[in-house]
Amino acid sequence: MSGNARLGALIRTILPILLALVVSGCVILAMGVDPIAFYGDVIALGLLGDGWQRTLTAMAPLLLVALGLIIAFRAQLWNLGYAGAYLLAAAVSAGIAPDVFAALPFPLAVLAVCAVAVAVGLALGALPAWLKSRHGVNEIVTTLMMSFIGIGAANLLVRGPFGDPAVQVPQTRALDVGLMLPYIPGTQVHVGFLVALGLVAASHLVLTRSAFGLAVDVVGASPRAAAHAGINVPRLTVVVLLLSTGMIALAGALDMLGLWGYMRTNWNPGYGDKILPFVFLARLNPLGSVPLVACYAVLATGGTIAAQRAGLSVDFLLVFVALILFFMTVIELLGRRRDLGASYLPRRAGRGMRR
Repeated sequence: MSGNARLGALIRTILPILLALVVSGCVILAMGVDPIAFYGDVIALGLLGDGWQRTLTAMAPLLLVALGLIIAFRAQLWNLGYAGAYLLAAAVSAGIAPDVFAALPFPLAVLAVCAVAVAVGLALGALPAWLKSRHGVNEIVTTLMMSFIGIGAANLLVRGPFGDPAVQVPQTRALDVGLMLPYIPGTQVHVGFLVALGLVAASHLVLTRSAFGLAVDVVGASPRAAAHAGINVPRLTVVVLLLSTGMIALAGALDMLGLWGYMRTNWNPGYGDKILPFVFLARLNPLGSVPLVACYAVLATGGTIAAQRAGLSVDFLLVFVALILFFMTVIELLGRRRDLGASYLPRRAGRGMRR
């Protein structure tokens, strides 16, 4: 990539965020709050003092959800079942964790809970993967369907077999603090952050330096060309969708074991919806998603506290994400008409989307 192309890509990445910040600032100003002071509080609370530790902790599930989306989107598979995969895996993890940790040594218990969570994700992804690979059924419809099933099943489990009868609010039993994931030495950031970061780095190498990654990109560019080149497209479709949902389900397990320790009914952090624009700002690049996820994590951790202090609703985060998507759409449209730099989709995927 030439220097001008890199500069154009950088501008197209940063500009939607800057424009969203400006417009969000205008909204905040209209509500009677100084936006400069507010954004200053966001940065201070998200990065200074203990804020950076809260931010890194928040990044652990966000990185895995982003990675799960990237894996699917690179193959032009639109896995929109992220909410169901995350929540059902989180509910199962929180529900079985107290018993598993009581029966097994700590390392084995962590592996067992994470394995069960990934299995839950694979189960949710199996039907959409089979329908897509065998019958060509649109995965947007089937993954959304399975997401609703996953969300409903998670609430039923929390209210039913995994519920804690000792509390009035429907929730799972709380995992003892001493049995949760340990902190990185010298910090209050659990080791799940390092696990997520390691998986992002490993996935980047696989997707960009291996035959499997090349096959994923070829399928993303043109399934017909991939089949003509001898790639087993149906099998790759199944593998990619299962990897995607499994990665997102692992995020639910690490979040329960490292941060929350229990799950309440009707709880949904909405990680997938909030991180979606940053996945495309990163051009579906796993390593490129890290600083962008960090940007959102700072806004989410510092912004939530800053909003409460300023008397604002935390829903401004959703407004901010929506504005990023809006400006990405505008810039994408202008970019295609005037040839202003690369698309938010990698060129190979962009060609496939336009076919």
